[in-house]
Amino acid sequence: MIRKNPSGDTPKVHEEAFVDPTAILCGKIIVEEGVFIGPYAVIRADELKPDGTMDPIVIGAGSNVQDGVVIHSKDGAAVTIGQRVSIAHRSIVHGPCTIENDVFVGFNSVLFNCTVGENAVIRHNSVLEACDLPARFHVPSASSVHSNDELHKIPQVTPDEATFSESVVQANTRLVEGYKAIRNEF
Repeated sequence: MIRKNPSGDTPKVHEEAFVDPTAILCGKIIVEEGVFIGPYAVIRADELKPDGTMDPIVIGAGSNVQDGVVIHSKDGAAVTIGQRVSIAHRSIVHGPCTIENDVFVGFNSVLFNCTVGENAVIRHNSVLEACDLPARFHVPSASSVHSNDELHKIPQVTPDEATFSESVVQANTRLVEGYKAIRNEF
């Protein structure tokens, strides 16, 4: 469902993206080319900054927002998701937040008030809050990082983890093509 927010902003979805009919997109959202938004995802850009403005939520080209993901932002702050990013099932991305290109975010992870560098891998059930994760870092499953001071315990991404992340992007790119081909059959 695509709908306006109380400020009158309507999501802008590229014609080559796929948004599942059960997903909800509300407000100042930009969905770029080739994005897959899965069943029951909720993306809301509806809160205002104190000055009455709001930054958009941007989902970069070729990214995938999988089943049950929630993306929202506090007080109209920006959420920027780069290109070829995978946000796995039931994760929460809450702004302010920036996720750079080619990042994998595992199942049930929570990201809030953070920046994630290119080619980072955040495995399942992890929490990142109030930190700037450098490029090519690997957050192991069930990890919690609550400040930049805790980053010393985070390893670099291995070639196997990078290959896995790319395979998830490729699988979801094929889903965009497949679901767009059967769009009128819903």
